[in-house]
Amino acid sequence: MDRIRRNERLAAMTRILVESPNKILTLGTFCEMFGAAKSTLSEDIDILRGVFAQFHLGQLDTVTGAAGGVRYRPVPSAEDAHLWVKELAQMLSTPDRLLPGGFIYMADILAMPEQVERMGAVIAAQYYRAEPDFVLTMETKGIPIAMMTAKMLGVPMVIVRRDSKVYEGPAVNINYLSGSGGRVETMSLSRRAVKEGQRALIIDDFMRAGGTARGMVDMMREFSVTVVGVCVLAATQEPVRKRIDGVKSLLVIEGADENSSTISIRPSAWLTSAAEKSKA
Repeated sequence: MDRIRRNERLAAMTRILVESPNKILTLGTFCEMFGAAKSTLSEDIDILRGVFAQFHLGQLDTVTGAAGGVRYRPVPSAEDAHLWVKELAQMLSTPDRLLPGGFIYMADILAMPEQVERMGAVIAAQYYRAEPDFVLTMETKGIPIAMMTAKMLGVPMVIVRRDSKVYEGPAVNINYLSGSGGRVETMSLSRRAVKEGQRALIIDDFMRAGGTARGMVDMMREFSVTVVGVCVLAATQEPVRKRIDGVKSLLVIEGADENSSTISIRPSAWLTSAAEKSKA
């Protein structure tokens, strides 16, 4: 093999790290790949760490220990995260998105890979320390956000169904009270989907009263799984008291008036507060 130059190593390492978020890659792996000494690769990693930090491209951490190596986390700066979510709020605030019943049309946004990838990066950054084993969501609109969040966390995604599927084998079914309509509904999860003692991060696209999120928490209790957090793309400001506490949302829907065709959406307070602190 021809000698690999540093600029070639840096380009290849960047691609490999960015495509494997939150996964520890050992220096030995890179040594074998590039035929370089660990000391040389350590210098390369220092260069990449500085570049990533300078251009707000995420964090590059060195993990010590026998199973240590280097790990990339696509953590946006507080200011960038707030700016992205603010732009998203503006996109969703146009009058033509207002649907009967005060709902807001978001399907096109959830079909834009670039937008959903940003959502996943912002959400995942809040839960790296919680170390979830998987991301849980309810079919169907929450799937794109959950998938991107799972990618950023480097863990699998698990989907709760509204009814059991034959091809998923034996399942656990529970009833829950829908937050939007106050109806008793059913959700189902395959017994093989998760294991006892694991840690789950629950993701959904929208929350009004929190009934669905509460149902997913109850489902995890049936599997003896610890819920490390619940996060949604958008939550309504009313009702103030939800059926579940401690939920984070990227957006707060303050109001949607069908008569005046107006929608008021803003970034959540925790995003605004973090951005203000970073500027201080």
